[in-house]
Amino acid sequence: MSYLETTKDVYKKAAENPDVGLCCTTTPIWQLPELDIPNIMLEMNYGCGSTVNPRDLVNSPKILYVGVGGGMELLQFAYFSRQKGGVVGIDVVDEMLTASKNNFKEAEEKNDWFKSDFVELKKGDALSLPVENESIDVAAQNCLFNIFTKEDLQLALKEMYRVLKPHGRLVLSDPTCETEMPENLKADEKLRALCLSGALSLDEYIKMITDAGFGTVEIRAKRPYRILSPNHYDTDKNIFIESVEVCAIKDPVLPDGPCVFTGKTAVYYGDEAFYDDNAGHTLMQQMPLAICDKTAKALESLNREDIYISESTFFYDGGGCC
Repeated sequence: MSYLETTKDVYKKAAENPDVGLCCTTTPIWQLPELDIPNIMLEMNYGCGSTVNPRDLVNSPKILYVGVGGGMELLQFAYFSRQKGGVVGIDVVDEMLTASKNNFKEAEEKNDWFKSDFVELKKGDALSLPVENESIDVAAQNCLFNIFTKEDLQLALKEMYRVLKPHGRLVLSDPTCETEMPENLKADEKLRALCLSGALSLDEYIKMITDAGFGTVEIRAKRPYRILSPNHYDTDKNIFIESVEVCAIKDPVLPDGPCVFTGKTAVYYGDEAFYDDNAGHTLMQQMPLAICDKTAKALESLNREDIYISESTFFYDGGGCC
């Protein structure tokens, strides 16, 4: 059985019998006015973080979500879209599509504003999305891409890039790991299906995204997630896994490379306003400015004593230099 078939089997069972312990979401459930999420959706919240952020969801966007789970994030996206077919949910597992559809009926009873036809459910594969070119404003996936091999991940990212409109956003939540994953764990189809042994390093993960053509990448959060320990897994050392929340924007890649925000900040404390003629950045006295890693490197190369550059916090919430 291939890892993809194993994955289908895992989530078929999780659709038929909700498995609360299957994943361990590291972010709180969004609390929004007049949004009442059915308990069954909470039990089927199979992800490692959150892909819902209100600043991505303005002006009634067309939203694509791949890997529907119990429908919770689809419901949250519909909260912002509120239009027939405004959210498209895609899954390769028939049982998960059926479970999500049934959960929407309960969501209709709990939420006066919600109608099931706000969400269009489709059977499909992340490697070949049944979606037209440049038709989506916001695409999202939660703890799905980590399942793929590198070759399949390249295809999935290219597909997301294809369906997004120019300047559209791809919002992702996935595990990452800075320790080299042992080959025996990488080859374990069950561990890969559980989003554990496919974890890449953050730098490698970002490079996969920018190589797909995304010109701006925002690291919005990074949190501890799981430990693969010798007493539970076939490893001779602890393997620490984190979850990251990332937004990749379909902007052009600039000649000097993509803009990647990892939570660095510049603070200028000189006597007058500072203007960098080469990069076109203005630093106001004692006004912190979020900067991408590329700008941080350029400012550091100036060797000025009156500019402070912070380390990466891996928390970026907009308002940056680019």
